[in-house]
Amino acid sequence: MKRSVIMFLVTTAFVGNVVLCFSQTPPEKLLLKDYRPQSIYNVPKTHIERAKYPVIDVHSHPYARGPEQIAQWVQTMDEVGIEKTLILTASTGARFDSIYALYSNYSERFEVWCGFDYTGYDKPGFGPAAVKELERCYKVGARGSGELGDKGKGLFYDWPTKAWGMHIDDLRMDLLLAKCAELKMPAIIHVAEPKWMYMPMDSTNDGLMNAYEWRLDNKTDILGHAETVATLENAAKRHPNTTFIACHVANCEYDLNILGAMLDKYPNLHAEIGARYAEMAPIPKFVAQFFEKYQDRLMYGTDMGFDKAMYQITFRILESNDEHFYEYEQFGYHWPLYGFGLSDTILKKLYRENALRILGR
Repeated sequence: MKRSVIMFLVTTAFVGNVVLCFSQTPPEKLLLKDYRPQSIYNVPKTHIERAKYPVIDVHSHPYARGPEQIAQWVQTMDEVGIEKTLILTASTGARFDSIYALYSNYSERFEVWCGFDYTGYDKPGFGPAAVKELERCYKVGARGSGELGDKGKGLFYDWPTKAWGMHIDDLRMDLLLAKCAELKMPAIIHVAEPKWMYMPMDSTNDGLMNAYEWRLDNKTDILGHAETVATLENAAKRHPNTTFIACHVANCEYDLNILGAMLDKYPNLHAEIGARYAEMAPIPKFVAQFFEKYQDRLMYGTDMGFDKAMYQITFRILESNDEHFYEYEQFGYHWPLYGFGLSDTILKKLYRENALRILGR
């Protein structure tokens, strides 16, 4: 018997035993983390191997650690229809240089962005040195800055320094954001986290299964959700010539009207949808309407590695009209998902056209 067949039988037996174990657990003893419902509805089930149109992924990270993994990534991109991927390093100095060098052999497939150097942010005179390093990274090849990040305590995603207490709308950021405008380097920023992370971790929290791992309700030294999102709005208002991209729909998936209001007011603000598919898929009709209205301001992103199945589940959610399906491998929620069934016009813009225009490529 072939080894592949043996492994299949062993794996199948293992999974079967796990499912059987869960199914035999009395409901009063079943843990939420073990809850694995399976849809019994006889409805269409779509498997999309490849995106309907060419894709630019504007939110990824240096997941591949060497030439062999990068080559594997490129092969996967070819198979699923990803034309180009933005590598958000959140790095400066030698760390940025090393990542840039690693991906430079595939410069047509990857675009590497740098971070900001916050060294000395808490001392007088911060700014000029950080701008100088940004200019240096630009000369190396960076064409954008990010992923900047602030979950309420301050900017912290960028290496090598965590700038606790300084937010994107801080006056100390003015020189850097103005330089981004001058160099035509968009700034992509993650503000806050999904709303469920701020809610009580109890039976009323329908996102509890994922929220508990990333909980912020027990933090006392951070800005709240609305306050953190407001720092992005303040920065976009004060720097109208700087292009801002809100990661993860600004973590406003629970109320996209918040993001919509900002998009209405600030033409220099845009958003990408990476890693928020599961949060939006329970409300497909409203999301589809939102995409229709803001079809020129949204871009495709992933932020979830480079596995083929990961890309394909995003295509299923965006392209199909599938109903009531589950996905546990990629997402941490136990709720059912629904496809948005986006039109060809919107898909073309979301997948590629908006990125080319917004990023000035």
